[in-house]
Amino acid sequence: MSIQIKPDEVSAILLKELQAADNTGDIQETGTVLQVGDGICRAYGLSKVMAGELVSFPDHPGLNGLVLNLESDNVGIALMGATDKIKEGDTVLRTGRIASVKVGEATNGRVLDALGNPIDGGGPIDSDLELPIEVKAPGILDRQDVCEPLYTGIKSIDAMFPIGKGQRELIIGDRKTGKTSIAVDTIINQKGKGVNCIYVGIGQKASTIAALVEKLKEFGAMEYTTIIAANASDPASMQFLAPYTGVTIGEYYRDNGKHSLLVYDDLSKQAQAYRQLSLLLRRPPGREAFPGDVFYLHSRLLERAAKMSEEKGGGSLTALPIIETQAGDISAYIPTNVISISDGQIFLETNLFNSGIRPAVNVGLSVSRVGGEAQIRATKQVAGRLKLTLGQYREMAAFSQFASDLDEATRKQLAMGERLTEILKQKELNPYPISHTIFIIFAGVNGFLDDIEMASIGKFELEFIEWVESKYPEISATTDKEEQISPETDKALKNALEEFKKIFVA
Repeated sequence: MSIQIKPDEVSAILLKELQAADNTGDIQETGTVLQVGDGICRAYGLSKVMAGELVSFPDHPGLNGLVLNLESDNVGIALMGATDKIKEGDTVLRTGRIASVKVGEATNGRVLDALGNPIDGGGPIDSDLELPIEVKAPGILDRQDVCEPLYTGIKSIDAMFPIGKGQRELIIGDRKTGKTSIAVDTIINQKGKGVNCIYVGIGQKASTIAALVEKLKEFGAMEYTTIIAANASDPASMQFLAPYTGVTIGEYYRDNGKHSLLVYDDLSKQAQAYRQLSLLLRRPPGREAFPGDVFYLHSRLLERAAKMSEEKGGGSLTALPIIETQAGDISAYIPTNVISISDGQIFLETNLFNSGIRPAVNVGLSVSRVGGEAQIRATKQVAGRLKLTLGQYREMAAFSQFASDLDEATRKQLAMGERLTEILKQKELNPYPISHTIFIIFAGVNGFLDDIEMASIGKFELEFIEWVESKYPEISATTDKEEQISPETDKALKNALEEFKKIFVA
């Protein structure tokens, strides 16, 4: 039986198959490594590559690079991993994507590297949402004034240098003055307050990050905290990139009407890593050998912290950048840059720290440029005189050590200053509710502690707060509800202090 072939049918089938065929081909732009060394490589052939694009190395799976320099005949690439196996002549492949990171609630409780990859052994991040790490900061019309307090739980800061949601408050001081402790206490104090926290460790020891994770787990804070770790052993490119990864994770909460707190510990090391990369890429050095765009390095990062307008959901991203000074010099290049970008600074002084005043906050050089906008009225009422009294006390104490005879008014002012300084001392990992801060400062500025021995101030503080909460809980409840000290609350608090002083045993 002969098979009859119908030319029309064959033509129709062939035409249909040809139309459905994918004739685009798989075109990839590749380059070749010219030279490599010190975490930097140069490659030619990538004529269409973008600044900030990730590139891969097919000969070394898992290794990526970040394009930083675009020159006429080659590109400069910062390598994101071990560079000992890369050699001249290796292939470089464009990925076509800017560095991005997975975001969402799934990052809570995790420890990630600078590219957002998990390094805690907990498996991949369970999130499909990925955002680029370099985006434009919100514009003026998308923001609103900082008006909502974010409590650190540290008496001296919440009373005198309040931090509001959406603010950028710099923590600055020499090494070993308690900068990280303030940031960690603030994270612990956010428990149950609906604030998601991100801690970015830049150039820290791996053991330090491990100890921090254990500390946060102990206080139940890892449930709402993400840690980004670019350790001292990581390449400079990872230390440069880590803060941008952290702020991208924080922006997810900000843009979805939630609140987040971001700690950069510390930006001095990020600037040093960026200087290293820039010098290796042969960029012209400026002051202190930093490149000319080192200001933009931090400004484009910190400007992403904001309190969004109600139309944009009303979310916020609060930033606590940390800067390490050398010998207390806050007029150095990087400190002055970041001071000018931020909304205030908390300056920690070595001499105060060594004399036992902890947190070692220098009242004269610290400031919050948001001020009372981020405070409830009750805090303003009791803390209004506090900063002025402490400033006068420090000045008077410096002069009084040379005087042999002091008048009664001066002695009283010195006694009150000593006691106010004493009540602002606070142990690490012991955050205070704002009502307790208000109670103890109220006692100090109204002279209730003037006749208490200095050695008994700490005991008086602890026992009074415990006593007033058990016997007069309505005072605390009223203060929290009304957010001010009404004449009735003022009278009740004074009566409670007088009653407690009668039964207090030093």
